[in-house]
Amino acid sequence: MTAHPAAPLSEHLRPVPSGPAEGVAPPVRPRTAWTADELMATEFPEPKWAVPGILAEGVNLLAGPPKVGKSWLSLGLGLAVAAGGKAFDSVPVEGGPVLYLALEDTPRRLQTRMGKLLGGQPAPKGLTLATACPPFPQGAEAVASWLERHPDARMVVIDVFAKMRGVSPPGASAYDADYAAVGHAKRLADHYGIAIVLVHHVRKAGSDDFLTEVSGTNGLAGAADATLVLKRARGQADGVLHVTGRDVDEAEYALAFQPASGAWQLLDGPALDHTIGDTRAVILRFVRDNPGARPKDIADSTGLEIGLARKTCARMADDCQLRRDVSGAYFAPGAEGQDTQA
Repeated sequence: MTAHPAAPLSEHLRPVPSGPAEGVAPPVRPRTAWTADELMATEFPEPKWAVPGILAEGVNLLAGPPKVGKSWLSLGLGLAVAAGGKAFDSVPVEGGPVLYLALEDTPRRLQTRMGKLLGGQPAPKGLTLATACPPFPQGAEAVASWLERHPDARMVVIDVFAKMRGVSPPGASAYDADYAAVGHAKRLADHYGIAIVLVHHVRKAGSDDFLTEVSGTNGLAGAADATLVLKRARGQADGVLHVTGRDVDEAEYALAFQPASGAWQLLDGPALDHTIGDTRAVILRFVRDNPGARPKDIADSTGLEIGLARKTCARMADDCQLRRDVSGAYFAPGAEGQDTQA
């Protein structure tokens, strides 16, 4: 089929009128102040989830190093949410319209990626894709126009955020500029009660704290409602998704990438089980099921040589993958036990 020139985004996403149409009541402004007793007596709806437990309404900053698979992940999520399928091949999601701004891709590349991800299934009509959009603040009007036409929308993905962040305010510090850039998306997310995913990069230098790896100042993560960092992993997992936010519990999810389909799949169990070597994984699973185990217990039950079990347990304790108490017994991280050695 011959490709036809695409309509400009301004035509596809009609602008929102500056005021209410004739005969239409103006929108009710959300309340922003209460007395303490009024606030405690108010019943608020639960946050709306694009992906339960992982992506909630609000701004979600999804960061990762180049070529780690952020675009495959975000496009896969967009397809799953638009179709009402399963995110990560395992998490059921409520279906609804999704806007995916693929600002570094061509239509041909998007078609190829979707073909792999769909695996012969029909493409969902609820997914709108665009390869161009003006930067903020004009871009916010374009996104708002689409949201006005799709009041049941579930998610907006901006891939990548750098293409839409716009020009920094004159004289603003780097922190203030980053905070203001995310603020454009934040106002959209709050007004329409929708999850907005901003795909971003991480610094080249690694860190023990995944939040500090997000490229830019702390203003980006500070303005976002949630931050998700996709990192490469060792062991059985291809990646680990670190998640923290205001409405989401801090967690780590081990993921496997399927090259044939381009899909990221969620692996069962704690992420640590999939990101350590086979010997450590065997020991960790045994200790988790048998708190207070000693190297001899582990060796007798798993078939590991006693010297290897003793040496590996000690190294795992040094790496904070196990806890060792004063008597020499081992516990899984977070498990209750006796006082541990310093």
